[in-house]
Amino acid sequence: MAKAFHRLSIDLNKPLAEQPDKGHNRWHPAIEPKLHVNPGDRVTIECLDGVDMQVTKPDPVANGPIEVDRVHTLSGPVYIRDAEPGDLLEVNIIEIEPATSAFTCILPPLGFLNADFPIPFIAIWRLANGFAESSQIPGVRIPAACFPGVIGVAPSYELLKRVNEREQRLRASGGIALPPERHGAVPAIDRIAAEGLRTIPPRENAGNVDIKQLTAGARVFIPIWEPGALFSIGDGHFAQGDSECCGTAIEMAAAFHLEFHLRKGEAARRRLRDISFAQDRYFTAPEMAAPRCFYATTGMPITADGENRADDLALAARNAVRHMIDYLHEERGYSREQAYVICSVAVDLRISQVVDVLHGLGAASPRYLRLIAGRGPTDAAHREVGLRRRAL
Repeated sequence: MAKAFHRLSIDLNKPLAEQPDKGHNRWHPAIEPKLHVNPGDRVTIECLDGVDMQVTKPDPVANGPIEVDRVHTLSGPVYIRDAEPGDLLEVNIIEIEPATSAFTCILPPLGFLNADFPIPFIAIWRLANGFAESSQIPGVRIPAACFPGVIGVAPSYELLKRVNEREQRLRASGGIALPPERHGAVPAIDRIAAEGLRTIPPRENAGNVDIKQLTAGARVFIPIWEPGALFSIGDGHFAQGDSECCGTAIEMAAAFHLEFHLRKGEAARRRLRDISFAQDRYFTAPEMAAPRCFYATTGMPITADGENRADDLALAARNAVRHMIDYLHEERGYSREQAYVICSVAVDLRISQVVDVLHGLGAASPRYLRLIAGRGPTDAAHREVGLRRRAL
């Protein structure tokens, strides 16, 4: 069968609620597909940014309150003919076209260090010639490594029920999981709004995985739960550190060029419940993925008052990120909010080892940055430096 080409377009000047025929912001198997394609077809899917274009200005007051109920705006679903539950969907990411502007924001209480950063902060980025620059974080230039933050398929009705029940138990025990919410739901159909899964956590149907290696050239393998797979994508990121610690990456609208292929029965045969992915090339420039020269901080699972919490990798990671923020603030002259954003979009977390009672975790900065010469962003002279030439 000859390969066909399809495009799902969207108006970047309208919120998703005004064009519900383009996408959705809940996961539910009853959402009607927007395209029908054959395996092997080439598909271009245009997407709003993940927060439904609510952030356009660097002033949090000027933007107004961010409606979390509108997150994430996804384009789709796409129905892939011959896809059946138990199959494995292979999504080939051919190319990603970024928009011309983007944002990163600190939105309390969102974020890995939410107790440390109670005040909102927004950086607006200009995207051009393969780099992002922001006047809110002067002297920093982030190279493109575009990928989708959200990529997934519809849950089955059985999986939908199971997830809602387990997340209700989590909430009852004091954990955090957003419940189904009618307000802001797209589509605003009663059953979908009342039952639909929120998009913020990833689940067995994939979703908000935020894996920065899903750049052009990636092949993503997702277990299929419903006939046709009902694939959706969105939450475009221009660049991101491994942790996305402040809660956002460099968030953008984007167009994703994709191909779909089926591996019949493979998810059932291998009992797959999570996604996997592969790259046939470097996911980004090698000097960014594995720099020869960098500055790193480390953290241990020890609280500020000296309590040892062995095996608490989250605490170790928080300490490592805090140390990096301290370095960028004290040695480079950035405000703590600016440093937190830099960590979110350009700092990678690495587990150093897990064999000792006290686990260590390193936070490195393997990104090319345009850094101000001297101690901070207020210095007049600046120059281009790469991490191969000079450590952060």
